Order: sequence, then structure tokens, then C-alpha cells
Amino acid sequence: MHIIRTFGHLVGGTLLVAGTSIGVGMLALPVATASGGFIPSLFVYFICWIFMLCTGLLILEACIWCPKNANLITLSSRLLGKWGKGCCWVLYLFLFSCLMVAHIAGGGGVVSDLSNGGIPTWVGTIVYVLIFAPVVYFGALWVDRFNIALMLGIVFTYLFFVSSSISYVNPTFLARMDWGKVWWALPVVFTAFGFQGLIPTLFNYMNRDVSKVRKALIFGTTIPLIIYIVWEFLILGIVPFLGHGGLLESLQNGQSAVNPLGSYIHNPTLLTVGRTFAFFAMTTSFLGISVAFVDFLLDGLKLPRKPTSKFIACGIIFIIPVIITLTNPNIFISALEYAGGIGVALLLGAMPILMVWAGRYYQGYSLTHQQLRGGKITLAVLLAFIVFELSITLVK
Repeated sequence: MHIIRTFGHLVGGTLLVAGTSIGVGMLALPVATASGGFIPSLFVYFICWIFMLCTGLLILEACIWCPKNANLITLSSRLLGKWGKGCCWVLYLFLFSCLMVAHIAGGGGVVSDLSNGGIPTWVGTIVYVLIFAPVVYFGALWVDRFNIALMLGIVFTYLFFVSSSISYVNPTFLARMDWGKVWWALPVVFTAFGFQGLIPTLFNYMNRDVSKVRKALIFGTTIPLIIYIVWEFLILGIVPFLGHGGLLESLQNGQSAVNPLGSYIHNPTLLTVGRTFAFFAMTTSFLGISVAFVDFLLDGLKLPRKPTSKFIACGIIFIIPVIITLTNPNIFISALEYAGGIGVALLLGAMPILMVWAGRYYQGYSLTHQQLRGGKITLAVLLAFIVFELSITLVK
């Protein structure tokens, strides 16, 4: 039983990290990166994967220094002071609000697509939230169990879709390259590898076992990278960049990668499988982000972890994004660009670097549990990449 419990936590933690990453961002990746082409997109994927794994390990290191149940608010307050705490509050609310809007907008769209238009998008949005909000309310254990089932759904539908759609791939579509334009996709790619907000919750859920959490982060981020590469290969190989119903048109209309498939795969069964995969992928991320958001609010507002407090926190994180989505149903791509370009870059990129820099070199925390080697040089390189990403976002 001890072995089962041990590996169960590691597998569950790995799938939570993977599920949080594999989500709404994945559905936007081929659309956002299509301007650059297949090979340049892979290069950007790899760089963002390395960067986000590094900042995830930095958050883990900061968690080691702080007490149990500490979330990003507590981490930033202890390591960066009141100004750091204030910035964390603003950035977290901004980022996770954008992510919730994107997920709810995407989820409502997929529910409508699965019904072949029988369910209006606005009804699909409400249904999607009503189904999964109770899972988030009951906490990380329920999310973990649902996440395992959803990840199994991802595996089966993904394998079926890959094996069945590969014959539709046109190699000439994959040969196109424009290295100058691929960097504009950085904000969305950042979002697709965003999982760091889950780490404080995951650290406590895995009984503060640093070694297991570290493995969960490495394995859990590698899974999305592999899946993204194959997904990119299929979508960019099947759907042309230009032309009616192409990827450029989907980008301009703020649509996900699933939308143009129907114009180029004349196979209703395969299209349904693709939409079902999109539903599973989106929901795993939606659950992980939502449960982390609830924990953040409980920690930041110093609310007791009681049913009433959790109900209030759930109401805050679900009701407002639903209203925004119903008001502007075409907000999908825009929400992801704002989330990644500003929110992810600053909160999940710059903040962990600054927290660890302050903890190591100003507050004198022990380097015994250092999770990322290289000292100040490594941290400075990571900060320089954040500046580069922000400059692209602001210019865009």
C-alpha cells in the first residue's frame, strides 16, 4: 500500500502539472504560431518549455522556505515585502481572470461544437461552468481524481486523432518558414506552458516532498511539450495558412485550432474526436487553474478553509468571467494574449526570479534546497528573456 500511495502521489502530481499546462493554450497554439511555420514554432516551444520549467523550480524553492498552505501571496510577501505582495495581488488577479475568461469562452464553444450547433454558445458556456465548478469547490483531491479520468480521455482521443488524421498532412504546408514572425506568438506559447500557480497547492498535496514535486514538474511539463509538437505537426500540416478557412483567417477571427479542421477534414467522426480531445484538454487545465485560484484567494484574503469561504471564492472566480464571456464571446485569442504576454511573463516569470534572488542573496535563506543552479547568472538570463518577451508584447 505504501508503494501504491507513493507512486499514486507522483503520478497524480505529474498529471496535474501536465493537465494544467495542456489546456486552452494548446487550442490556440497552431493558430498563433502559424505565421512563423512549423520548424520555427518548435524552436519557440523548446525555449518556452525550458524557461517555464526553470521558473517552476524557482517557485518550488521559495515554497520550501515558507510555511504550509502558503500560496503566491505569502511567498511574495515574505520574500519581496509589501510592494511585492501588492504586485502579486494585481498580477495574479489579472492573469487568472484572463485565463478563466479564455477557458470559459473556449469551453462554451467546444460544448456548442460537440452538439453540432444544437446548443447555443452562451448556453454551452453556462453548462460548462455548472458541471465543473462543484469539482473545484470540493478541492484538490476531487480535481486530482477527475483530472486522471480526463487525462485518460486526452490520451485515447489524442492517439485516435493522431493515427487517423496523419494521412491528411500535406508536407508542403510544413515547409513554410518565417523566423521573423514566429516571435509574435510568444505570449500564447507562454500561456500554454503556464502551470506555476499550481505549485504551492501541489507542494502541500504531495506532503511537501521536494524530490517528488521536482520529478512531477519535470515529467509533467515534458508531456505537454511532446503533445504540442505532434499537435502542431498535424494542424499546420492539414490546414493551410492562407485561404478561406485557413489558419490566418482563424487568427483574425479569434478562433481556436479546432474550428478550421472542419473545412479540411471531411470526416464527421474524426472531427468529433478532435473536438472531444479539445474538450478534455481544455477541462484539465480549467480544473487545475480554478483550484489554484481558489487557494490563492483563501490565502490572500486570510479566509478560513471552511465550506462557506470556499463557496464565496468559487463564486468570485466563476461568475465574473462568465459575465465577461457572455458579453464578448469572441474574446478567446485576445484573453490568451493578454494572459501570456503580461500576466504569465510577470507573475510566473519575473516574480519567481525576483523572489528567489531576494531569498538567496538578501534574506540569507539556505541554499541547501536550491532547485536551479547557476546563481545570479542564471537568474539574470531568465530576467533578460522576460524583458525580450514583454517588448514583443508591448510592440504588438
